[in-house]
Amino acid sequence: MSMRSQLSPNFQRLAWSNLTAQMAEQVALAAAPIVAVLVFSAGVGQTGLLQMALTLPFLLFAIPAGLLADRMPRRNRMAAAEAIRAVALLAILGFIQLGILTWPLLALFGFVAVCGTVAFSVAAPALVPALVPTSALPTANARIELARTTAFAAGPAIGGVLVGWIGAEMAFGLAAALSVGAAFLLRKIDEPHRSTVTGRRPLQEIREGAVFVLMHPLLAPVFLTQFVFNTAFFIILAVFVPHAIHNLGLSPSGVGFTLGMFGVGMVIGALLAPRIIALMAFGTVVAAGPCAGVIASALMALTIWWPTPVFAALSFFLLGLGPILWIISTTTLRQRVTPNELLGRVSAINIMAYGARPIGSAIGALVGALYGIEACFIVAFAAFVAQAMLIICSPVVRLRNQPEMKQAPLPAPCIA
Repeated sequence: MSMRSQLSPNFQRLAWSNLTAQMAEQVALAAAPIVAVLVFSAGVGQTGLLQMALTLPFLLFAIPAGLLADRMPRRNRMAAAEAIRAVALLAILGFIQLGILTWPLLALFGFVAVCGTVAFSVAAPALVPALVPTSALPTANARIELARTTAFAAGPAIGGVLVGWIGAEMAFGLAAALSVGAAFLLRKIDEPHRSTVTGRRPLQEIREGAVFVLMHPLLAPVFLTQFVFNTAFFIILAVFVPHAIHNLGLSPSGVGFTLGMFGVGMVIGALLAPRIIALMAFGTVVAAGPCAGVIASALMALTIWWPTPVFAALSFFLLGLGPILWIISTTTLRQRVTPNELLGRVSAINIMAYGARPIGSAIGALVGALYGIEACFIVAFAAFVAQAMLIICSPVVRLRNQPEMKQAPLPAPCIA
């Protein structure tokens, strides 16, 4: 039986819901900073603060979302998250139509929409092992990431075109409709029943997940590398839109297409990932993403002296191509070494690494406002070098094969 044939109809519904949910996120995330620059004349500092608002939920709500994902049916949690995102996006649409949208309102309701993204992103990888056999996990993870990367490729371009050619209303309206579609698909998934432990204290459960990740010889360096990578990446994103419009001479649709090269790289990487993982040492595949980040940040820094969109597009392409191999391989790694009853919380700790995004956005806003965009790209390059060294010096890169899946014992409960 082929790996693809082991992907059940329930998993197919999850993959399609993931595609529509990620498309909704990317269209909205691409539209928001373009609207801020063109409508509210936002500068580098303001676009950085907007990016911080649109990423702060990953830092604030990943752990509570993971706790709920281990306590409740994950399908229901994800459907509710998409409903929250749809309501927030519809609110932005209503403000635009009434002519009362302001920069703070855009940031506030964008923040609420991303809260839905966090809940969805935490629960999805924890749900996958319940829908496919263990042997099919790499293929299933590649399929999930292919859906997500398709959204990363098309979403920014669609968002930029809609804002530039039709108006922001259509971009946010489309994003809201896609979230509704994702919620509908999720409700049709037949999630297997799983027992949950009752009568336990939330802080104790959170501690178990954190201890498992931070004391694990393989998961800890992965978490730290991802944290630094996200910091560096969002330093670039915090200032790229004003840089692209004012220094590279790009139109709104040009900005969208350049950002969309990130998704193009991810799509190609996701398509090639199963074969690459089968042919190469597992640790080498893991290291590909951090190393690609170093090259990509160097290309972006070159646009300081050679302001050509080609370097920027190639930079985003590499930031998609290498890291998608990282995402697929490290997701498989977490699923294979983590007990099922901890998957939601361990996934949440991983999403906590996305909490570096508002930190990176804040650094970009501060450094950009004080020293200019050029300094932001230099700082980002230094951070990308640091994250590559973190993973290269870890035991993860020495893995020849995927670790054997085992139900490791839970950490000892804390005594209140």
